[in-house]
Order: sequence, then C-alpha cells, then structure tokens
Amino acid sequence: MSLIDNLNWRYATKRMTGERVPQEKVDCILDAIRLSASSVGLQPYTIFVIENEKLRKQIQPVAWNQPQLLEASHVVVFAAWDGISEAQVDEYMQNIATTRGVAEETLTDFKKSIMGSITSKSQEQQYEWAARQAYIALGTALAAAAEQKVDATPMEGFDPAGLDALLNLKEKGLRSVLMLPLGYRQGAADFLASAKKVRRDKEKLFVRIP
Repeated sequence: MSLIDNLNWRYATKRMTGERVPQEKVDCILDAIRLSASSVGLQPYTIFVIENEKLRKQIQPVAWNQPQLLEASHVVVFAAWDGISEAQVDEYMQNIATTRGVAEETLTDFKKSIMGSITSKSQEQQYEWAARQAYIALGTALAAAAEQKVDATPMEGFDPAGLDALLNLKEKGLRSVLMLPLGYRQGAADFLASAKKVRRDKEKLFVRIP
C-alpha cells in the first residue's frame, strides 16, 4: 500500500483487542522514531516503551481511565528534556564526531550556534522547544505504525505531573509530553473503526502561492 493508503487506513483508535504486537513491528516503529527529523539533529527527548501491565494500570487513572492504556500491546511515552545542558550538547557533538569520523574540533562553530540558541531561551522555553521536537517524532511514529498495520492513538489527555511522578521523570530531567498506545483495533467496540475520515477540503487547507 502507498503512504496515502496507509494514512487513510489509520485513525485514533479508541478500543483495542489486547493482542500483542510482534516485536519486529514495534522495533520498526521505534527505528522510525529514532530516524525522525529533529531541529539541529539533537533529539531532545527520551522515549519510554512500556509493556508492564501493573505500571499501565497505575498510569490509567492519570489518563482519565482511557481503555487503550490496558488494551494496547505497548504504551510509548514521549518525554522531553526539561532544559538543555551543555553536557547534553557535548554528548551530541561526540556522537557526530564518532559517527562521521571527524575531529570534534571541527564542530566548534556548530556547537556555538546550538548553545547560542539554547542560552537565549529560558528553561521553560527550552522545554517547550524540546516538546515540539517530540511531536515531530510522533508524526513519524504514526506513519510508521500505519505502514506496519499497527493501530496507534496519539494521547495528550493525561495529567503530566501525575505521569511524571509515576515514571520518576523529574529525577531524570524529563517531562512527559504525550503517550502513544500501540495495538490492534477492536472494531465492534470502537465507533470510529468504520467511520469515514473527516479532513478539511484541500481548497481550504492549502494556499498555493505561484
């Protein structure tokens, strides 16, 4: 199927069957997240992949008891860095140097550019920027899940402070941004499973400037 066919197939699944998603499909989705676009390539977030049923039962109340959290096979949590340190940028520079086989000294100007942008922002602004990068990764994850015929539900409906406490994110310098349950649709119980996709008309959504 084409990308457009896959995107027409996917929807924000409300009920899932509990069937386990094969590991190779999960790994493909995670690889897509890893390869997703990110401003300056920094990827200022950490991804938690939760299978543990006991933990998901604890998470469900802070997400307004949405059933997908227990009916899914895996729950992916996107957590953004709560502020960006020079040490984190240094680690990125080292990764570039190692991966591309270049001297780290050749990246000095690149590092200065990144640090200049970061230090011009407050800690809260740094977090908000990092959270926007996590949303880019979410978009890639949704497309990858659709390609694998795995249902996925982008989920903002939860108490971030409550989830942060459950996952000890503050101690890790992280704040939760969104969750993505992965599983298989339970068509008979999900009123949206057979509903037509509703999107804005092209003529209203796109403004073409020749």
